[in-house]
Order: sequence, then C-alpha cells, then structure tokens
Amino acid sequence: MDADVIIVGAGLAGLVASNELVRAGKRVLLVDQENASNLGGQAFWSFGGIFLVDSPMQRRLGVRDSFDLAWQDWQGSAGWDRLDGPHAEDEWAKKWGRAYVEFAADEKRAWLHEHGVRFTPVVGWAERGSLSAAGHGNSVPRFHVPWGTGTGISEPFADRARAAAAEGALDLRFRHRVDALVFTDGRVTGIRGAILAPDDSARGVSSSRDEVSTFELSAHAVVIATGGIGGDHDRVRAWWPKRLGTPPKKMVTGVPAHVDGRMLDIAESQGVRLVNRDRMWHYTEGVQNFAPVWPGHAIRILPGPSSLWLDARGRRLPTPGLPGYDTLGTLRLLRTTPDLADYDYSWFVLDQTIIKKEFALSGSEQNPDITDRDLGLLLRSRLGRTAPGPVEAFKTRGVDFVVADTLGDLVGKMNALTGDGLLDEDAIRRQIVDRDREMVNPYAKDAQAMGIRNSRRFLGDRIFRTVKPHALLDPRHGPLIAVRLWIVTRKSLGGIQTDLSGRAMDATGRPIEGLYAAGEAAGFGGGGAHGYNALEGTFLGGCLFTGRTVGRALAAAL
Repeated sequence: MDADVIIVGAGLAGLVASNELVRAGKRVLLVDQENASNLGGQAFWSFGGIFLVDSPMQRRLGVRDSFDLAWQDWQGSAGWDRLDGPHAEDEWAKKWGRAYVEFAADEKRAWLHEHGVRFTPVVGWAERGSLSAAGHGNSVPRFHVPWGTGTGISEPFADRARAAAAEGALDLRFRHRVDALVFTDGRVTGIRGAILAPDDSARGVSSSRDEVSTFELSAHAVVIATGGIGGDHDRVRAWWPKRLGTPPKKMVTGVPAHVDGRMLDIAESQGVRLVNRDRMWHYTEGVQNFAPVWPGHAIRILPGPSSLWLDARGRRLPTPGLPGYDTLGTLRLLRTTPDLADYDYSWFVLDQTIIKKEFALSGSEQNPDITDRDLGLLLRSRLGRTAPGPVEAFKTRGVDFVVADTLGDLVGKMNALTGDGLLDEDAIRRQIVDRDREMVNPYAKDAQAMGIRNSRRFLGDRIFRTVKPHALLDPRHGPLIAVRLWIVTRKSLGGIQTDLSGRAMDATGRPIEGLYAAGEAAGFGGGGAHGYNALEGTFLGGCLFTGRTVGRALAAAL
C-alpha cells in the first residue's frame, strides 16, 4: 500500500480530512491536478463567511439565536422532498443538515479557534430569505467573517499540510489527475490517472492538461474531495432544473476553471451514486472582473438592502427579489418570467451614499483590509467618505457600471451599454419616485422599505452595512449609479450520497467499502445537506464539517 488513505482534491475539505488523519498517525497521500500554488482550492478566493449559531459575537450585538431557530430556518430553506421510497435521495441529506446545524450551534467556533481561526467582531446578515417565518432565510444575522477572509479559513489547514509534508507525515502530489478509481473484489483500493506536465501558473490561472506519464496508487481507503461543477458552464446547463426556467446564454464564472465536476462523472460511471444533481446555487449579482484571473472571472456583489433592483426591461423586481434576501427566488424570477428569457442580466440602481456603505465584493483579493487583518484600514475603508478602494475601482473601471448626475443621463448610458434599448426613463422615474415616497416616513407598506428599517435595528448593519433611508433622486446623495448584473456560477448542492461517516453509496444506496466523499463533491454531506437553498456561510462550513467527519471516521476505522 502507498498510504493508509488517499485524498483526491487539495481544497479545504481535503485539507481538513488530511489534518485529522495525520494527527491520528495515519499515512496520507493527497493528490491534486493543479500545482502547489493552488493548495486550499476555492476557499482561498472566498469572502470566508462562516455560519455560527448563538456565538459570543452575536450576543454582544444583541442577537438572540438558538439551535431551534437555526434548525427552523434550515428546514424551511432546504425543503427536502425526496424522502420517499428505499434509498431516497434526501435520506442522508436531511441527517447531515441537522448534524451540521448542531455543529454550528455547539463546538464549531471553539474547534476553529483551536486551529488558529479568528473572527472580526461584526456579524453579517446574509440571505435574509423569502419573508416568511417558516420559509427560506436567516431569521437573524449569522454570517461571521474571519480575519483573513477566505485565507483565514483555508491557510491554517494549508499550513498544517505543508508542515506535515516537510516532516514526512503527508505525501503531497500535485499535477496528478485522477482518471479512475481502482476496485479490488468490490472494494476501492486506489486510484489511477495521468501525471500532467509541470506548470508554474499562478493560483487560479488555468493550467495545461499535457500528460507526461501515468500513475497508479493504492491505499486502504480513498476520499473524493474534488468540488463541484461551477467552472464548466456546459455541465451547469446540462443539470439546470426546469423550476429555475431556462439557463442563461451568458453566465459569468465565480470559480476557477479546474472546478469542472469531472471527478463526479468518473465516480458515477464506476457505480458511485450521485443524487440531487439538479440542485445548484448561482448568484444573480455578478459583475465582470476588469482584472480576471480565470476565464470569465466574475465578482459577486454582496449587497446591502437599499439598491433598487430592476429587470432587463426596467421593471422593479417583486418580492422576494430584494437585494440580499433570496438568491434562488430572485434567480427564478429572472429566468421564468416569459419576456425576460432572451436577456441574461438585471440592474441595480443606487447612489453614491448607498455604494460607499452597502457594497461589498466577494473574494479575498477584493477585501484587503480584512484579508490583511488591518483593523485601521478596515475602519477607514468601511466608515470613510468614499466606498472601499476595490468597490471604487469597479465603479471606475468595471464594464458593468455606469455613473451619471441625472436620471435621464443614467438611463441613456444603461441603454447604450446593453444596446437593447429596453429602458424607458419615464417608467423608471415613476418607480423611483414611488420608492422614494416610502422612504421618507418611518412607516411604509413597501417590503423593501420595511426591510431597510429592520436591518438598521441591528447594530452591525446600522454601522457598517445599511444607509439611512433616503430618496434616490435627492442630489445630495449623488451621483446616480447603475450596475448591470449577471448570473455567476458557484456551487453544486447535490453530489455523492454519503452516510453520516462520509462513506460513499453505490447505485443501490449501499456503502462502497473503502470509498468516502467530502465537501462540495458530497453535496456538503449526504448528497444534499442544504436541500434546495443555502443559508450562506455554510459552504466553507460544509467543507470543514464533512472533511472533519470523514477524517475522524477513517482514523477510527483503520
């Protein structure tokens, strides 16, 4: 045997599993098709948000949270409905969902602290939901941002892997692309594939697929931790569900190109059971990056609640199409409305007051203050007179941003940008005036106006994320800004079905000896722990939890 355990994929889930196994004294071989610069995978690029329940940070800010409330929110969001019959697709998914919420409400923060993760004091309120108590969404703020953003989560585990490799406790093999699982008498006993030519491309940059030789490696068990399909638009379109309408002709990409789902197809072709592949998570607030790293590289705007959201024809989106509320509900609106099928974009309309306080950009590289753990820069950039530097850079250089002093000029620039000529200034003005009238009183019947005031009752949002209600057409808050928004591919919510130890299932729903799965490849647990909707801060958390679970299960079993 070349190792006790082979882990395929050196992203966060693979690193966490490796860490648990190395600590238990097991021989681990970690392989990845990319080079050493990509250790940590997608997590490195992320904003790093982590879902915690009833944390000290929440309590300091006056947030009352509990396991019961979080589990209510999770179930209302997941909507598991594939529970009937033998070996149902959601059989293990629901069990993983509950186990994850228990983890988030109990030892998750202390365990992360033990591994060197530290959090900023402000808790964000992401994915506020569908505006019903038992439905989708976070009832309270739960989005905890670590110092270091995504690097603050991934690098502590990457550093442990590097140290273990230097000590000879971990065998790291990069540029090893897995093409098949090896079975012996019905048990997975290894992997085989191609060794790719050396490539010193920077992190995230697409690398060559030139093959120089082949390899075969053996172990007592194999863990698949290779991520999802967001980097391959053809795969995304192939699994796009009818409930979300028609897939866009043009999408932008939120993950590097190597996040292509290839290993999922290989596993399925060899009898591994994949479930809920039609469940996916793509954002509707993507903008094209003026300094791309990977093909089609997009940045997601993390919006506060005050921007006016218009469809491609200039109509205000109905609820739940409010900024920061219901990701897939908004996606469904945009892709199932018949006269929008030919248009792949929507619009935010806002002003300088809103952008400087309410716009954040997803990504470690877009948040140098938090990524570099610079408290002074954080206070200057988030509470200053202008928007944070990266946001201002997109406003100036981003192809999807237009700026004007008057609404007439703004609408003209919006029409010029798309070339579609769909927008009517008078119609947009009427909608803005209607909105503005709802903003100048402390009471309103408008759902967005009520949401803004609800947001400002939370201290963290009032200080950092939500502006005082005001009229968009008030020139004191200008200039006016419009942002063209694209659908940005991101996460797979389905994947390899696993039991609560992370053992992968075969086509009949029985565990395959010697095969485990973790992270996005496992639908973040059980092939669908999120169900149909995610609550944010749960993707990295799902990698952490499934990687830890698999690592500990294998350490105990071998």
